[in-house]
Amino acid sequence: MKPVKVLIAILGLDQHEVGAVAIARILRDAGMEVIYAGRFNLPAGVVKTAIDEDVDVIGISCHSWEYLYYADELVELLAKEEAEIPVVVGGSVVTPGDARMLAEKGIAAAFGAGARPEEMVAAIRGLAAGRAAI
Repeated sequence: MKPVKVLIAILGLDQHEVGAVAIARILRDAGMEVIYAGRFNLPAGVVKTAIDEDVDVIGISCHSWEYLYYADELVELLAKEEAEIPVVVGGSVVTPGDARMLAEKGIAAAFGAGARPEEMVAAIRGLAAGRAAI
Protein backbone atom coordinates (compact mmCIF):
# COMPACT_ATOMS: atom_id res chain seq x y z
CA MET A 1 0.00 0.00 0.00
CA LYS A 2 1.37 3.41 -0.95
CA PRO A 3 1.83 6.00 1.78
CA VAL A 4 -0.55 8.93 2.14
CA LYS A 5 0.82 11.88 0.17
CA VAL A 6 0.29 15.38 1.59
CA LEU A 7 1.14 18.81 0.20
CA ILE A 8 1.93 21.37 2.92
CA ALA A 9 1.82 25.03 1.88
CA ILE A 10 1.59 28.50 3.39
CA LEU A 11 -0.62 31.01 1.58
CA GLY A 12 -0.02 34.67 0.83
CA LEU A 13 2.48 36.78 2.73
CA ASP A 14 2.40 34.65 5.88
CA GLN A 15 6.07 34.11 6.76
CA HIS A 16 5.60 31.85 9.77
CA GLU A 17 6.79 28.44 8.72
CA VAL A 18 7.72 26.84 12.04
CA GLY A 19 4.26 25.23 12.32
CA ALA A 20 4.36 24.00 8.71
CA VAL A 21 7.77 22.43 9.21
CA ALA A 22 6.62 20.87 12.48
CA ILE A 23 3.52 19.29 10.94
CA ALA A 24 5.54 18.10 7.94
CA ARG A 25 7.85 16.29 10.35
CA ILE A 26 4.92 14.83 12.32
CA LEU A 27 3.33 13.52 9.13
CA ARG A 28 6.62 12.06 7.87
CA ASP A 29 7.17 10.37 11.24
CA ALA A 30 3.68 8.89 10.84
CA GLY A 31 4.78 7.30 7.54
CA MET A 32 3.30 9.84 5.12
CA GLU A 33 5.02 11.33 2.11
CA VAL A 34 5.15 15.13 2.41
CA ILE A 35 5.73 17.67 -0.32
CA TYR A 36 6.61 21.00 1.28
CA ALA A 37 5.73 24.00 -0.91
CA GLY A 38 6.99 26.53 1.62
CA ARG A 39 5.90 30.15 2.02
CA PHE A 40 4.36 32.76 -0.26
CA ASN A 41 2.00 30.51 -2.24
CA LEU A 42 -1.19 31.50 -4.02
CA PRO A 43 -4.17 29.17 -4.49
CA ALA A 44 -3.48 28.58 -8.20
CA GLY A 45 0.04 27.38 -7.46
CA VAL A 46 -1.13 25.15 -4.60
CA VAL A 47 -3.78 23.54 -6.82
CA LYS A 48 -1.32 23.03 -9.68
CA THR A 49 1.28 21.46 -7.40
CA ALA A 50 -1.34 19.25 -5.73
CA ILE A 51 -2.53 17.94 -9.09
CA ASP A 52 0.98 17.58 -10.54
CA GLU A 53 2.17 15.67 -7.45
CA ASP A 54 -1.05 13.61 -7.22
CA VAL A 55 -1.45 14.28 -3.51
CA ASP A 56 -4.15 12.80 -1.31
CA VAL A 57 -4.59 15.84 0.95
CA ILE A 58 -3.62 19.53 0.88
CA GLY A 59 -2.53 21.01 4.20
CA ILE A 60 -2.50 24.78 4.62
CA SER A 61 -0.47 26.09 7.54
CA CYS A 62 -1.79 29.40 8.90
CA HIS A 63 -0.33 31.84 11.34
CA SER A 64 -1.94 34.95 9.92
CA TRP A 65 -5.54 35.40 8.82
CA GLU A 66 -4.90 35.19 5.08
CA TYR A 67 -6.40 31.70 4.91
CA LEU A 68 -9.81 33.33 5.42
CA TYR A 69 -9.23 35.38 2.28
CA TYR A 70 -7.83 32.55 0.13
CA ALA A 71 -10.10 29.64 1.17
CA ASP A 72 -12.85 30.42 -1.35
CA GLU A 73 -10.43 30.69 -4.26
CA LEU A 74 -8.63 27.49 -3.29
CA VAL A 75 -11.87 25.49 -3.10
CA GLU A 76 -13.18 27.04 -6.35
CA LEU A 77 -9.99 26.22 -8.26
CA LEU A 78 -10.03 22.62 -7.03
CA ALA A 79 -13.65 22.30 -8.20
CA LYS A 80 -12.84 23.91 -11.56
CA GLU A 81 -10.04 21.39 -12.08
CA GLU A 82 -12.34 18.57 -10.89
CA ALA A 83 -9.68 17.71 -8.34
CA GLU A 84 -11.38 16.07 -5.38
CA ILE A 85 -8.51 16.72 -2.99
CA PRO A 86 -9.53 17.48 0.58
CA VAL A 87 -8.03 20.59 2.17
CA VAL A 88 -7.00 20.77 5.82
CA VAL A 89 -6.22 24.12 7.47
CA GLY A 90 -4.22 24.37 10.66
CA GLY A 91 -2.52 26.99 12.73
CA SER A 92 -2.43 28.95 15.92
CA VAL A 93 -4.89 31.57 14.69
CA VAL A 94 -7.70 29.18 13.66
CA THR A 95 -10.64 29.76 16.00
CA PRO A 96 -13.65 27.45 16.45
CA GLY A 97 -15.73 30.04 14.57
CA ASP A 98 -13.23 30.06 11.72
CA ALA A 99 -13.32 26.24 11.63
CA ARG A 100 -17.12 26.30 11.22
CA MET A 101 -16.92 28.95 8.49
CA LEU A 102 -14.19 27.01 6.68
CA ALA A 103 -16.29 23.84 6.79
CA GLU A 104 -19.15 25.76 5.18
CA LYS A 105 -16.76 26.82 2.41
CA GLY A 106 -15.72 23.22 1.72
CA ILE A 107 -12.57 22.88 3.82
CA ALA A 108 -12.46 19.27 5.06
CA ALA A 109 -10.90 19.91 8.49
CA ALA A 110 -9.46 22.76 10.52
CA PHE A 111 -7.18 22.60 13.55
CA GLY A 112 -6.39 25.47 15.89
CA ALA A 113 -4.04 25.95 18.79
CA GLY A 114 -3.92 22.94 21.06
CA ALA A 115 -4.75 20.35 18.42
CA ARG A 116 -2.98 17.10 19.20
CA PRO A 117 -0.64 15.59 16.59
CA GLU A 118 -2.48 12.23 16.79
CA GLU A 119 -5.76 13.99 16.00
CA MET A 120 -4.30 15.67 12.90
CA VAL A 121 -2.64 12.47 11.66
CA ALA A 122 -5.86 10.50 12.10
CA ALA A 123 -7.91 13.14 10.28
CA ILE A 124 -5.50 13.26 7.35
CA ARG A 125 -5.40 9.46 7.11
CA GLY A 126 -9.20 9.37 7.16
CA LEU A 127 -9.50 12.00 4.45
CA ALA A 128 -6.95 10.21 2.29
CA ALA A 129 -8.76 6.89 2.75
CA GLY A 130 -12.04 8.54 1.75
CA ARG A 131 -10.42 9.95 -1.38
CA ALA A 132 -8.96 6.55 -2.29
CA ALA A 133 -12.45 5.08 -2.13
CA ILE A 134 -13.74 7.49 -4.81
